[in-house]
Amino acid sequence: MRVAASCLISLFSVLIPLLSVRAQDTLRLTKAACEAKFLSENLLLLAEKLEIPKAEALVQQARLWPNPQFTLDQVNLWATRSQTGGNEVVPPLFGNFGKNRQFGAEIEQLILTARKRGKLIAVEQVKVDQSLAYFEELLRNLKLELRKDLIELQHLQLRETTYQKQLEAVRQLLAAYQRQVQEGHIPRSEYVRLKSLELEILKGMNDLEQQKNESQSAIRQWANIPADRFLIVSEDGFRIPTAALPKVNFPEVMEEAKQNRPDLRASLLDHTLALKQMDYEKARRTPDLTIKGTYDRNGNAMLNFFGLGASIDLPVFDRNQGNIRRAGIVAEQAQKVSDYQTRKVENEVSLAYRNLLSAYHIASRIEEGYEGALDNMLGAYTKNFSNRNLSMLEFLDFMNAYLDNKQTILETYKSVNERLQELNYAVGRDLL
Repeated sequence: MRVAASCLISLFSVLIPLLSVRAQDTLRLTKAACEAKFLSENLLLLAEKLEIPKAEALVQQARLWPNPQFTLDQVNLWATRSQTGGNEVVPPLFGNFGKNRQFGAEIEQLILTARKRGKLIAVEQVKVDQSLAYFEELLRNLKLELRKDLIELQHLQLRETTYQKQLEAVRQLLAAYQRQVQEGHIPRSEYVRLKSLELEILKGMNDLEQQKNESQSAIRQWANIPADRFLIVSEDGFRIPTAALPKVNFPEVMEEAKQNRPDLRASLLDHTLALKQMDYEKARRTPDLTIKGTYDRNGNAMLNFFGLGASIDLPVFDRNQGNIRRAGIVAEQAQKVSDYQTRKVENEVSLAYRNLLSAYHIASRIEEGYEGALDNMLGAYTKNFSNRNLSMLEFLDFMNAYLDNKQTILETYKSVNERLQELNYAVGRDLL
């Protein structure tokens, strides 16, 4: 009774999630289609991409000249008889406008000297390049996470297929053994042992189902897929033939990484930005010039006075020394960080390259057709056991060996796929 109860519990634990899946919409995608959906609909990427036009808007702002400033002052709102002595002192400008009226007007224009405007534009342009590098770095990181989740889901689906083949074989035997037990030809203990094996397989499938749910949830988040969709990723490209393993030249890979890694480019741009900022701070030592034109009515000896003027700061005390010194220190810091990042890239590429070679070496030991031979042996062992040509111990030993071998093969292919993606990640583009 305990065996039967545990069997029913395990069956329900497997069937309930499967029934709920059928109630959902199933979405079948290839890895390429899923990645295309990720590139077009991932919300983090779309948000980060908006940083680029934001930076471009600041370049546009830096190109603009300072606005001229207009001032109107010294306007008398009225003129009393005591002020004018009862006489018309100031004639009108036209009509009756301006009669006995005093006012002054001035327009000023700031002129940036020492090419400050051009140097500020250069600073903002570097920030545009940084925004692009930051976007590419985010894309590089998210793409690695997505691809690893896709590889994991493929791996879990194939492991589930292995369990299903075992489960099908065991259930065929159980159907035959049940009749034999009832007729008294086979001891009930052998039937119970097969039933126990079925439960172990069902438990393994249930564990896989939970892992698949986690992988699907992550992929749905990356690709902005509705939560009620049950995702199935095609198994294309998971098993990499040994003949298809590419020959990778390490110096070429290292050079590719130095040219393509967005985080390295971002660190180099930090140094470039610091140098541009230092140029701008040095330019600020030169005072800016303000020119102005003035009109004054009835404010001095002349009734209508037109004048020109200019103003400039005298750099006696403040020659922007502190900001220039700070910019130099920032540039030195950025150079050291850039050198550190270069070494980091070299070490990451070296590690990814060596890990890939190691994974290739193991994969190359899997003979072509070996998996098919294992599946054929499963059928043969099941038939021989059914015909009583094998003992229970021999059959169970084979089932364990079959599962271990299949999982080892799938883990090997999974490792090769992940190492490939890690090398692509280390290089900064899809090298392989």
